[in-house]
Amino acid sequence: MSESTQLHLLKPGQKATITRINGESALRRRFVEMGIVKGETILIERNAPMGDPVEYFIKGYHLALRKEEAAQIEVTLQRGANG
Repeated sequence: MSESTQLHLLKPGQKATITRINGESALRRRFVEMGIVKGETILIERNAPMGDPVEYFIKGYHLALRKEEAAQIEVTLQRGANG
């Protein structure tokens, strides 16, 4: 089994499964509203020119998160994903 890491540490092209959502309750609720829930697959699309925010693809739409927000999301890298 792969070890858990934080979402903001992954590189573009990597695909991961969300394993845990950390952070204060308001932020966690916001994540759920955006479709960021345990067990969901998320693809890292690309970084902004200055590195922040990062664009992700989840549940059929593109989502941009700041690295400090993405650091609250723990994921497991999927087998066969780039990186």
